[in-house]
Amino acid sequence: MKKILVVALIAALIAAYFAFDLGDYLTLDGIKAVAGRIDAFYADNPALVIGGFFLAYVAVTAASLPGAAIMTLAAGALFGLVLGTVIVSFASTIGATLAFLASRYVLRDWVEARFGKRLKGVNEGLERDGAFYLFTIRMIPLFPFFVVNLVMGLTRIRTWTFAWVSQVGMLLGTIAYVNAGTQLGRIESTSGLLSPGLIGSFVVLGFVPWIGKGVVGVIRRRRVYRGFSRPKRFDRNLVVIGAGSAGLVAAYIAAQVKAKVTLVEAEKMGGDCLNTGCVPSKALIKSAKAAATMRHADRYGLHPVEPQVAFGETMARVRRVIETIEPHDSIERYEGLGVDVVKGRARIVDPWTVEIARDDGQTQRLTTRGIVIATGAEPVVPPIPGIEASGYLTSETLWEAFEKREEVPRRIAVLGGGPIGCELSQALARLGADVTQVEQGERVLAREDEEVSDLARELLEEAGVTVLTGHEAVRFEDGALIAESAAGMARIEYDAAIVAVGRKARLSGFGLEEIGIDTDRTVSTDEFLATKFPNIYAAGDVAGPFQYTHAASHQAWYASVNALFGQFWRFKADYRVMPAVTFLDPEFARVGLNEREARDADTEYEVTTYRIDDLDRAIAESETRGFVKVLTVPGKDTILGVTIIAAHAGELLAEYVLAMKHGIGLNKILGTIHSYPTMAEANKYAAGDWKRAHKPEGLLGIVERYHGWRRG
Repeated sequence: MKKILVVALIAALIAAYFAFDLGDYLTLDGIKAVAGRIDAFYADNPALVIGGFFLAYVAVTAASLPGAAIMTLAAGALFGLVLGTVIVSFASTIGATLAFLASRYVLRDWVEARFGKRLKGVNEGLERDGAFYLFTIRMIPLFPFFVVNLVMGLTRIRTWTFAWVSQVGMLLGTIAYVNAGTQLGRIESTSGLLSPGLIGSFVVLGFVPWIGKGVVGVIRRRRVYRGFSRPKRFDRNLVVIGAGSAGLVAAYIAAQVKAKVTLVEAEKMGGDCLNTGCVPSKALIKSAKAAATMRHADRYGLHPVEPQVAFGETMARVRRVIETIEPHDSIERYEGLGVDVVKGRARIVDPWTVEIARDDGQTQRLTTRGIVIATGAEPVVPPIPGIEASGYLTSETLWEAFEKREEVPRRIAVLGGGPIGCELSQALARLGADVTQVEQGERVLAREDEEVSDLARELLEEAGVTVLTGHEAVRFEDGALIAESAAGMARIEYDAAIVAVGRKARLSGFGLEEIGIDTDRTVSTDEFLATKFPNIYAAGDVAGPFQYTHAASHQAWYASVNALFGQFWRFKADYRVMPAVTFLDPEFARVGLNEREARDADTEYEVTTYRIDDLDRAIAESETRGFVKVLTVPGKDTILGVTIIAAHAGELLAEYVLAMKHGIGLNKILGTIHSYPTMAEANKYAAGDWKRAHKPEGLLGIVERYHGWRRG
């Protein structure tokens, strides 16, 4: 009943607004006319006029009616700058709070039930920054104030906090508008439009967002840097911690723009990607594919043979590949580019100081304008009983262990069904190991669509991998992994156990917690990749949300440029189009949404699937497994996402990445000449299938009749 009364009151205010044509008074001409008629009455009855104006302003604001800005100008014309500012400041706050309460009381439960996910970001911002979050919105009016009133009512912010922050945050804009109103009240002819006072008032209005942004920036800096002493001079423009993909790119960019930059690395230059990740794994996968090709040479009209795997030579080749690429990431190269490279362990002492425990035994302290944290990630090792005594390997440690072996381990247990686990399982099985892969979930590659996961499992089993999904590892004992499933216990004996259940950001030992940098599985950053300290940024696996080398390099550009030039302009990191490839054979590549994600996000879509077994080049090379699946906006050629399973799928995906990045649809891909015979034609044929499914049947019927008429 109470909600009905509130709704009825608001409806009555709105009805009165239109019934009495009150909108006619809330115009520049209207307030000038009122101001002219009311001057004498105001002189005799100031309290009555002020009270009536105050209540009217509260009513207009509370009902979220148009005209508050005009009434603010009217306050300047009627009451002058000081009194007008006082009246509007308090009336607007009371009205905004009433609108806030009405929204909260009438709508919040209903909205939260239906749009809770969309309000999550606002509530998280309020929980994280409290009153400052609202203050920022008020000072930098990106949204109309009445919208802010209503939206904030749907959040969990306290009423008193909303009221006082609104009063303070709106004050600067209120003063500017009231001052403009004092000038409008004095206009007697068109020449008055060019009065310096009026022009100045509107100039101030134009700069209100920028002034507000500056004020917010100053307050934020004073708030986060409280307790720290900023150096008067700096040794460096930028210090980069970590020489993996993100750190190398950040240091490179800084050197190219002539900044003085120090790059600190505790382990090997190139990070995980070069030494224990992308490079060695792809070298191993290529050797494994060669072995599989020999076994199945009959597909190409040749006699199949069982390869004699010289595992020591295989691993020696992996090492040679790393050594060939190493100069690209070497200390010598980066020093030649102008980067000061220091081997040692870095710790952030305060927002402008990095202490380095150098490998040569010395301790070095550097003051710096900016810092980029690029410390990467490391394998997750779950707390399974017996794991520490199991001799387990990870994606980082297996390379050194395998380099010492002349033969591939006969029995290998791989724990994890994600991309790393699947890639290693297939490759090692092809090289002759008896591989058992254990995954707790019901599918391998669980983030992909079911048909993708099913094909991945099929490929693994064809390579000889025993895939145990729905199995939870419960303990290691006596050279065996014990896994539990609905069917009972399974004992997997092994000569090598590889743990590949995921990776986690490297956060410890860098001084992050000591100076108050927020972390939650990764370093917490804003959309510019800045931490809570505006001069400290993070990029790569340590920042998330992706764990791809190309994502790390992409983020490093934003982090380094913002750290060096953020005082002029900062760039928001753009993740709209992020490709990913799992290097099974054939490869699994994806960009944008898949069907599972589209359904979870309630995104409407259409699916076009082109099967690779119909492609001439794939048939010629006996590489006919897979498909190109494209998700599009219903009725349009706009691409929402693409999944490709095919030989060289990673290369095929690049065309769709470019198309999505620059808003190119399937019609233009269809109209682009693709060389024949190539695997890339699959992209064109997928676009052709989409086109046939959307051909204009009505128009074609007319054309058919036209051709019949032409034949007589």
